[in-house]
Amino acid sequence: MNNPTPSCMLRHCRSPFNPSTMPREQSTTICAPATAPGGALGVIRVSGPEALAIVSSLCSVNCADCSARAAHFTRLVDPYAAKLAQPEIIDEALVTVFRAPHSYTGEDCVEISCHGSRYIINKVLDLLIQQGCRMARPGEFTMRAFLNGKMDLSQAEAVADLIASTNKATHDIAMSHLRGHFSSELKTLRDQLLKLTSLLELELDFSDHEDLEFADRSELLALAQTIDAHIVHLAQTFETGNALKNGIPVAIIGAPNVGKSTLLNALLGEERAIVSDIQGTTRDAIEDTIYLGGITFRFIDTAGIRHTDDKIENLGIERSISAAQRARIIIMLTEPGVPYPDIPVRDDQTVIRIENKTEAFQAKFGVGLDDLKQRLIDAVPLTADSDVIITNARHYEALTRAHSHLQRVTDGLQQNISGDLLSEDLRQVLDTLAEITGGQITTHEVLGNIFSHFCVGK
Repeated sequence: MNNPTPSCMLRHCRSPFNPSTMPREQSTTICAPATAPGGALGVIRVSGPEALAIVSSLCSVNCADCSARAAHFTRLVDPYAAKLAQPEIIDEALVTVFRAPHSYTGEDCVEISCHGSRYIINKVLDLLIQQGCRMARPGEFTMRAFLNGKMDLSQAEAVADLIASTNKATHDIAMSHLRGHFSSELKTLRDQLLKLTSLLELELDFSDHEDLEFADRSELLALAQTIDAHIVHLAQTFETGNALKNGIPVAIIGAPNVGKSTLLNALLGEERAIVSDIQGTTRDAIEDTIYLGGITFRFIDTAGIRHTDDKIENLGIERSISAAQRARIIIMLTEPGVPYPDIPVRDDQTVIRIENKTEAFQAKFGVGLDDLKQRLIDAVPLTADSDVIITNARHYEALTRAHSHLQRVTDGLQQNISGDLLSEDLRQVLDTLAEITGGQITTHEVLGNIFSHFCVGK
């Protein structure tokens, strides 16, 4: 059998995830590089029912005899040349065995740690495929972990978020989800909903006995409203989570020549914006990001706001106002004798007013800059009770639908409608919340869409 060439390997890596074949292919053994090419070391992951036997065929040790979760030295050789007097040694490596169900995927797994040479990595992958492996598709290791009950769907998605995290805030959120904090919140909601459902079902079962009362409607309403308030709170964290993921937008707004560009340069620590005494120098929004307190802030330096007949400058001023409307935080900058700009501000926006060129604050010399940075960090709502913050649009959409269904329940309780109709809406709330953790995910198309965004090897 001919060895697949590296280009062939790349085609394997890039092949689209075909969820319709997943049930049959879950019984196959998969392999993939788990580290980026070009490093000193490379890790190849193998998972599936034949993982131990296939890897053993390349090794000078028998993986079946290896103690679990311990690294074992081995020489990697071509199994077809192993019987030669002096077989070619591909590399000296370490193999670590993880036996089912105590592995990431819940299957037998082996990790091969070898040198990071592209030739070595491709050669080992070629030989693994010859021995019966196939290349893993994006996210297939994590999908198997989900299908084997090692984690729920929200935790599986947190794996991708953890890999993609670019700052401490997004890292901490992903770790929180991966450790099951969000899943725990959903379980609490589910238990409360089941209690509400059971009381309504009992009411239906004993509807002929007018003297029996299992729960007062006002108590049921209070419980439903408490659950709904919790769901709404979780959904509302999505705005913060999305901003943390993409960077908190901060607009620097003020009249011309009050030091907006100077402030931006001071915050960034570089000459990013042109500083000039000539009014109207900044005619378009300039964006850049910095990290403060583990949070990404996306700063927008805007054109000075004033009355002018210059059409080009007016376009810049319009963009300034538009940038302020999109921002989560607005730095209103002025100087002595110059009023703050008069622009509309929403209730959900934080406004930080700074008077530049004073003893307390001088952007040009960095005076007061540390205090401003701390005020920016404090403006981001990451409090101790914000352990669960939603960053996934799929989760937000499901929570929004759950709220809509539960609203019908609370409306129905207030209108004293039939319990069987209320039970149907409650079932839809339960099913919608279960979609987040995968309890109601039955179509491979949905799973394929979720896991196709993962990197190969994870």
